[in-house]
Amino acid sequence: MSAQDEVRDASGKFYGALNRMANGDAGDMAGIWSHDAAVTAMHPIGGREVGWDAVANSFAQVAQLATAGEVKLDDQTVQVTGDLAYELGTERGKVTMAGHEVAIEHRVTNVYRRDSGGWKIVHHHTDLSQAMLDLVASLKK
Repeated sequence: MSAQDEVRDASGKFYGALNRMANGDAGDMAGIWSHDAAVTAMHPIGGREVGWDAVANSFAQVAQLATAGEVKLDDQTVQVTGDLAYELGTERGKVTMAGHEVAIEHRVTNVYRRDSGGWKIVHHHTDLSQAMLDLVASLKK
């Protein structure tokens, strides 16, 4: 299997875990992410998470609000250089958060690093989603 195919496989596992998170269970994220203190995430609801504990907590918080979600990666491009790889694409789908359905369509960049356990995600970055930002703001009131 080529390195690009290995990264595509890791991406499939990430999006499988992301879909389970969008249905209320973020537990599978631990298997695809590096647990390094330098991993980062910038989600469609804003903010920047640094370190595995913060990233894991951010997915767990969304999972507590999420049901009936489905996210697909379209227009995937994968580039591999040595032990680092990135993918670009567009995430599309929908998720129900706190009882409100929100459409998902934003650009994404994911960065992977090869380690002894295979390719692990070390960075996830999406465009901001105004619909998600508005929903989160309304929940804080």
